Amino acid sequence: MKNILDERPSHDLSGRLLASVQFVDDADLKDRTVLDIGCGYGWCELNFLERGVRKIVGVEVSEKDLDTIRKNISNDRLELRVSSATSLPFEANSFDTIVSWEVIEHIPRGDEKAMISEVARVLKPGGVFYLSTPYRSFFTNILDPAWWLVGHRHYSRECLEKFASIASLKTENVKIKGGWWSLFSLLNMYISKWVLRRRPVMEKFFFEKENAEFMSDQPGFSNIFIKFRKST
Repeated sequence: MKNILDERPSHDLSGRLLASVQFVDDADLKDRTVLDIGCGYGWCELNFLERGVRKIVGVEVSEKDLDTIRKNISNDRLELRVSSATSLPFEANSFDTIVSWEVIEHIPRGDEKAMISEVARVLKPGGVFYLSTPYRSFFTNILDPAWWLVGHRHYSRECLEKFASIASLKTENVKIKGGWWSLFSLLNMYISKWVLRRRPVMEKFFFEKENAEFMSDQPGFSNIFIKFRKST
């Protein structure tokens, strides 16, 4: 992804990013081989390396998309590869754990089944797949400019579970998090980053509000997190 603000991966996470890494059980990371589909700038890699993964492989669709993580993270347990989400360059049964945060909505429409099938192929029997994506609800649709302008997709739990069931992945945990402040932060990010080419307006204030929503025990409506397990 284009790093227009020269952002760097950070250990200090909040909001959706913090909720993502906290959704992953320690037992699925410690001494495990992990694949991150759509690794971005590497914030997930930093967190998982600290939590004791044996190895983590991050993939992005081009070398350019890997520039930021290559410049900022150097670790013998980290490997970076160019790959699409629908054609992974790995042998069957290669990984204990696979994660993919906010990626499935960006692949070509109709390729969701192909992505989930590839995940199931390279996942070891008994392995787990963690996925997050925008949740399909009335408010997330109308307040997401990308949904209106470029067909940015949102998904229901039922839709994601249908894709997974075709690949013999069983749901083990589901959380729907985030609310109004998460949507307002998204709008702030779109305007500040992509239009004004600057950091979000009142960034600390929005981060605090968004963080409180994602850390709350109350169900939300902006993002869905699902853990699937491959049958043994």
